[in-house]
Amino acid sequence: MQEVSGSNPLCSTKLLRRLVTAMKPLMILLATGIALLPDGSLGREVQSHGLMFEQWLRETFFRGYEPQSPTQKWDVPAEANKDHGHLPVNPKATKHGTPINLGDALRQFEIDEAFLLIVGFWQQVTAEEKRWRNVQTVTVTPEMWRKLWGPITKSDLERLNAVIKDKTLSIEETRVRAQGIKSKPPFTSAVIQVNPKIDASQRRLQCSLRFDDFFKHLAPEASSEPQVRPMVFGVPVPPRFESSPRKISPP
Repeated sequence: MQEVSGSNPLCSTKLLRRLVTAMKPLMILLATGIALLPDGSLGREVQSHGLMFEQWLRETFFRGYEPQSPTQKWDVPAEANKDHGHLPVNPKATKHGTPINLGDALRQFEIDEAFLLIVGFWQQVTAEEKRWRNVQTVTVTPEMWRKLWGPITKSDLERLNAVIKDKTLSIEETRVRAQGIKSKPPFTSAVIQVNPKIDASQRRLQCSLRFDDFFKHLAPEASSEPQVRPMVFGVPVPPRFESSPRKISPP
C-alpha cells in the first residue's frame, strides 16, 4: 500500500475533507445538545420538535427574535413582542394528552406578571413524523397563575428543593423523602404538579400542568379535541415537522 506523504498538499486536503465528513455527525450532535452514551448510542434526544415550534413562532410573530441566553427569564421578552400585546411569551410543545412541562418550579412560582402561553400539542403519526393536533394561545394573568399554585408558598418549594439538592442523601433516599413531601399538603392541594428530577446526573425541582387542567383552568372556552387546522393568531401552524420519537437515556 502506498504511503501518503505529509508534504503532499493534495493528499492533505483530501485527508482534511475526509476528517470533516467523518466528524459531521458528532458536530451536529454537539450543536443540538444530543448526548451520546458510552456505547455510542443516542442518549437523550433533543426536543427538536419543540425547538422548531418555538423558532417558527419567533420568526412568524416576533420579528425573528433570537434569545440572548438559554437561561433568560422569558423565551420572548415583552419588548420583543411588538405586535401581539407587548407581553412576554412562553412557548411550549408537548404530546397531545400529556402534561405540559413548565420548567424550574421556583422560577415559575415567582412569575408575577401577565404573559402569553402558547402551547402546541402534537401526535406521533409515523416513526419519523409528528403532526400538530391542537394549538392554544392563552393570556395568563398573575391572578390566574397564582390560583394554580393554591396554598403552596415559596418556603414550601424551598424546603422540598433543599431535600432534593442534599447530596449527603443517596439518590434513593432523596427520592423517598421528596415523594413523601410532595404527596402531602400543600402540594396535593395545588393544580400545578411539582416534579422532583433525581438521578445520577441531576437533582432538580421541576413543575408541570396536566393536560386536562390546562384546558379547565387556562383555556375553559377551548376544546381539547384535535383541530382540523391548528392556528396561532389566525396563521395556520405548519402541519408537521420531521421528528422521531424522543429518546430518554436511563438514569
